[in-house]
Amino acid sequence: MAKPTNNPHQIARVVQLRKGASLEMVRLTCPDSAQAIKIAESFGNAVVDSDGIRDLHERLIIETADALSEGLGDRAMQIHLQRIVGAYVGSAHGAGQFYSNAVTQARDATAKAANDARDEDLDGPVGYDSAAQRKREFAADMGVQAHALRMAAEGAVTAYKHVVGENWKPFDRPIENPGHSLDRKAAAVQMSAFD
Repeated sequence: MAKPTNNPHQIARVVQLRKGASLEMVRLTCPDSAQAIKIAESFGNAVVDSDGIRDLHERLIIETADALSEGLGDRAMQIHLQRIVGAYVGSAHGAGQFYSNAVTQARDATAKAANDARDEDLDGPVGYDSAAQRKREFAADMGVQAHALRMAAEGAVTAYKHVVGENWKPFDRPIENPGHSLDRKAAAVQMSAFD
């Protein structure tokens, strides 16, 4: 069998990118300050110092950059801070997604508990909360945590702009061998044995 020859001018390579979490995505999934206060007050949780968290993380990144400025060039500093800020934003986005899932579960459990015909959703024994109550409290805890991480990410993004002089953008990583599963690679190797 003759193998087809590939003309390099005819092949167009499409590089797919894995999108990184952006600050806008964090803001869509994590509670803002007003909602975090409402959650904390409704469930008797501590109200976090949103401004303090944001300001502390902004100062932390700026002071870190100042300490590294003699050892890093401008481009190296930008790359380093890109990664650091990306970690804060990614962490907050993950927490926001987890919080959203916890809220969904709490809503489902609360709706099921409102149905008097369901025995499995009745209140727990005396001294114990119902499953729906535990899910609501868990969602509240996750909401306050997601908000705190959002504030840390916002502070880090602000610091990036201060140090680098431009807005932070998520780094989009190229996906290696998109669409090629291990099975497809193995099949290709096995089929090459027949050539």
